Amino acid sequence: MAPETCPVCDSTHSIGFLHRYRVPVHQNLVMADRAGALAACRGELDMLVCEECGFVFNRAFDLAKLSYGQDYDNTQSHSAYFDTYLDQLVAQMVRVHGVRNANIVEVGCGKGHFLRKLVAASGSGNRGFGFDPSYVGPDTDLDGRLVFRRCFYDASCRDVPADVVVCRHVIEHVPDPNRLLRAVRSALANAPHARVFFETPCVEWVLRNRVVWDFFYEHCSLFSSASLRLAFERTGFTVERVTHVFGGQYLWLEARPSAATVPVCPSPGASATALLAHDFGIDEHRLRNAWMTRLADLKLQGKLALWGAGAKGVTFANLVDPDRVTLDCVVDVNPNKQNCFIPGTGHRIVAPDALSDRDVRNVILMNPNYRQENLQLLQAAGSDANLLDWSE
Repeated sequence: MAPETCPVCDSTHSIGFLHRYRVPVHQNLVMADRAGALAACRGELDMLVCEECGFVFNRAFDLAKLSYGQDYDNTQSHSAYFDTYLDQLVAQMVRVHGVRNANIVEVGCGKGHFLRKLVAASGSGNRGFGFDPSYVGPDTDLDGRLVFRRCFYDASCRDVPADVVVCRHVIEHVPDPNRLLRAVRSALANAPHARVFFETPCVEWVLRNRVVWDFFYEHCSLFSSASLRLAFERTGFTVERVTHVFGGQYLWLEARPSAATVPVCPSPGASATALLAHDFGIDEHRLRNAWMTRLADLKLQGKLALWGAGAKGVTFANLVDPDRVTLDCVVDVNPNKQNCFIPGTGHRIVAPDALSDRDVRNVILMNPNYRQENLQLLQAAGSDANLLDWSE
């Protein structure tokens, strides 16, 4: 097999570390019936890590398999914890970074929830333009200060004034991230002083914590802090900082357009990322088997559920219970997903208040960040089920 070229730095020094067959290509597609969930489109994971820059990518990714339509729902704001995190992010941008009286463009705005918060922030005076081909909702909002376009943001959007560009959890879905960044840079040709903010998962956190359910088809491009910085520097941006947010799970990058691009050279830390990936790949089979054994033991105590019908929960269910013999159901606070089914396995998705009626004794929590919130939800629902962190 010919060497694979890294999409970020063009190096041919990439090594494979994780291979999975027949994984659901969508983790957040709302499946209204079990038959549709079982028949979900599947693809292949063939994850490589670049030894020169630390970028991680799926060599077998096929964009044609994906369809981000009206039935796609990755909304996290139904969680009070996550919505508070977004409020804190908005407050930081407005108060610390001075995003006031600004024209804000959001690339891949989804349903516009975050952009709406930025524009509606008290005393900010902001105006917003959301770009997303799959956007569903009104074309304008907030007395015309918020406008949505159902298209990609690229050089054809130079007519839209931009003081700030925000892009959260989009670049990991793109097989050619440099192309996306060049498109954003082209759109900012008339805005040389614009500020750019990106947020994306941190692959080093995933690898270091052995989170086997954080590799899935939709995320074909995963960044270390070094590879994220390099991608921006190679595509016409000056990176001001890259920090870890959301308990270390996400990377937050701040940049500005630049007239120059940085030549490629081995990124500091790339070898450490490659070593993490190598060790993860060796350990993955053991980790999956350990989880299957643990779940089988927990089932002896009574019915068992999973908390979180997002990407993590869907991936975990497909990894450890593909035939629905161990997990009774999956819990989620998103009402749009409740009474629907997990892609691939067909596990039923229920509301927290359904756990008592189903006599669930133990619930596995996919993301420890939500522990306190979910404990309160269990208590409010009158459930005495045990909530178990994956790290326990």
